[in-house]
Amino acid sequence: MINLITWLVVGGVIGWIASLIMKTDAQQGIFLNIVVGIVGAALAGFLISPLIGVPSINDNVFSLGAMLISLLGAILLLAIVRLVRGRTVS
Repeated sequence: MINLITWLVVGGVIGWIASLIMKTDAQQGIFLNIVVGIVGAALAGFLISPLIGVPSINDNVFSLGAMLISLLGAILLLAIVRLVRGRTVS
């Protein structure tokens, strides 16, 4: 149970910071920040972490390197969403 709460809190903070960097904070609320943080951390854990050799939050490692990798994954996820939305007809 504590692990789930930790994932939600860390995911929310990482998603919020990523949304501030990508300037999408006004468009999304706390729920979407949490989703972006968790999905971004998972994406980074599977794609970026093995390339760099830094353990990720997916490995239950809460270090500065793991947080930065997760933040990078969340930023990458927001950039992908921005690319997909930019090509759709509004």
